Amino acid sequence: MPARVIRGMNIINTIRRETGLREKQIGAVLDLLEKGGTIPFIARYRKEQTGSMDEVAISDIRDRAKALKELGERKESILKSLRERQLYTEDLDRQIRQAPTMAALEDVYEKYRPKKRTRAMAAREKGLEPLARMLLEPGPPGDLEKEAKRRIGPDVPTGEEAWAGARDIIAEMINEDARVRAGIRDLFIKSAQIRSEMIKGKEEEGAKFRDYFDWNEPAFKAPSHRILAMLRGSREKILRVHVLPDGDRAMEIIHASYPGKKQVCPKARDQVREAARDAYKRLLSKSIEKESLGLLKLKADEKAVAVFSDNLRQVLLSPPMGEKPTLAIDPGFRTGCKVACLDATGKLLHHDVIFPHTEKGRGRGGQLIQKLVTQYGIRAVAVGNGTAGRETEDFVRELDLPEDVDVVMVDESGASVYSASETARQEFPDHDITVRGAVSIGRRLMDPLAELVKVEPKSIGVGQYQHDVDQNLLQTALDDVVVSCVNRVGVEANTASKELLARVSGLNKTIAANMVQYRDEKGSFSSRKEFLKVPRLGPKAFEQAAGFLRIQNGKNPLDKSGIHPESYPIVKQMAGDLGCGIDQIMMNPAGIRNIDLENYVTDTTGLPTLKDIVSELASPGRDPRKPFQVFSFDKSIHEMKDLIPGMEVPGIVTNVTAFGAFVDIGVHQDGLVHISQLADRFVKDPNEIVKVRQQVRVRILEVDIQRKRISLSMKDQRKIR
Repeated sequence: MPARVIRGMNIINTIRRETGLREKQIGAVLDLLEKGGTIPFIARYRKEQTGSMDEVAISDIRDRAKALKELGERKESILKSLRERQLYTEDLDRQIRQAPTMAALEDVYEKYRPKKRTRAMAAREKGLEPLARMLLEPGPPGDLEKEAKRRIGPDVPTGEEAWAGARDIIAEMINEDARVRAGIRDLFIKSAQIRSEMIKGKEEEGAKFRDYFDWNEPAFKAPSHRILAMLRGSREKILRVHVLPDGDRAMEIIHASYPGKKQVCPKARDQVREAARDAYKRLLSKSIEKESLGLLKLKADEKAVAVFSDNLRQVLLSPPMGEKPTLAIDPGFRTGCKVACLDATGKLLHHDVIFPHTEKGRGRGGQLIQKLVTQYGIRAVAVGNGTAGRETEDFVRELDLPEDVDVVMVDESGASVYSASETARQEFPDHDITVRGAVSIGRRLMDPLAELVKVEPKSIGVGQYQHDVDQNLLQTALDDVVVSCVNRVGVEANTASKELLARVSGLNKTIAANMVQYRDEKGSFSSRKEFLKVPRLGPKAFEQAAGFLRIQNGKNPLDKSGIHPESYPIVKQMAGDLGCGIDQIMMNPAGIRNIDLENYVTDTTGLPTLKDIVSELASPGRDPRKPFQVFSFDKSIHEMKDLIPGMEVPGIVTNVTAFGAFVDIGVHQDGLVHISQLADRFVKDPNEIVKVRQQVRVRILEVDIQRKRISLSMKDQRKIR
């Protein structure tokens, strides 16, 4: 089905109205996606067609188009159901097709939805619908009384039961009225309060939810982390959570239509008002409250997923130390510290175990480390930051190692997950999980991105309520981030693991495995053209992937750059105009600056692509990540008891949430810099100030050893004074 229209709905026009983007841009993105284009490829190599849209805008169009298609499919499903049940009318068809949102669509359908047996159904079966109609459009009071008495019989023993049945019918009519539902929904969104209270007897069991034992705030203004916390408490049966607006205002909305201004008969008015109260309390409030809770959950999920995605991006793009022989240590007390020696490419050369935290093992461990550093030309020591991490770091720093050997603490979140994974077993079939864990710690220091792609993103430890959010939404967002980061950095085709290759635009696990097998059997790739010899890597996959795959020592010097092979003729023409070879133009910054790009504009290649080409020629294959900086914790602190309020210490941001940032200061317990303590000004979003893996200096505000809580500040102490 064409991307532009689905079942009478013009998707492009709808997205254009919502975003303000040009129709041509949206159409180009949808067409490219339909033809198998990936988001990184479209953003990087099809700027002329999209108007230089970035990855975020492209993914938003993709996601919105998907939602609109789902809306269109739901409309068709409803219309099919109406036809099958002989309820279809042209007016209904028009209302359904014009419904702008899923909520509006379901409101239209509410009256016709197949239902379980209701009180209104029973009342209709007893013949009470005419009485209900008379109450809504009454004649003289006597006529109402006559109609009620006329309905008395075996099924309706009394007049009161006749009135009650009529009210049940009216209540259901009110609940099914699309205008009333829309009005009540709007009231919920604008003014509903979310209230949580402790379920009796759960005080001790639910201690972690103490802040929400008696909590109340505007529902749709509440921050995402509080919404998710309350909903988790409800799910764990610790809290009772409700979302409701002022009941009197809700009744005003209903009374505007039922009984309305035309209602003059007191008897009818009273009956309809009682039916309206019942409609709201028994039907509408419960229905819209459930819907509102779902909407609040969705919004909170989206915020939490966005926070997780931002944090994951920062972790994946952490500065790499680069290719240096590395000694990695997975620390431990009782079981000792596993040591792994890696060459500059991350290949395992040797492994051993030391026991530096015992009296007997300390001397032998020190001698072994010194020997290995010399034997393997080690230039960096990576120490995992888990149990015994600080103690092991101190032990290594006390050794008489060469001055050019850096000692670095490495975040080992998810290393245990990798160690036990099928990926790790395939990489190291002859080694146990302790060796694999040490290797992973060392490789994380050398190139975080290349190693972390082997770990499930949810295991990296930078999420907020990650197990509470919609898992499909989370997975899609995190996959987008991983793919974006891998393609932004680029991948060396001759050394990358199959896990890293699989994340390259246009490739998958099968093609990645085939590339590795091809390398093993045929030797290193000598040119990008050679990729086409890999089984299953056809022209389409080549188009999407080639620009992101690098070959450092290939036959064509452009193969190490981010310039796509489809643009090689342009570079050749530029070099010819400058009177030099392609390799020479890449070494001639002054010549590159003098190129008049207007001379190379064609129908398919415009200035955006040409500027990218020139940028790549100036710095071919440049790594966009920041330079690596060695970090050290304060040597005087190792445990929480060493912390004193007012003390200033270095730290590394480990997680950023909607309410602040967590910082590792080297005491095995992250401290929290609340959003109010991040800066000397108002901060709306913590990401304005800090990023995951950022090196910061913090001041100790408060230490609660019993509850394992550390409060920190990044405010300027001098300004406070």
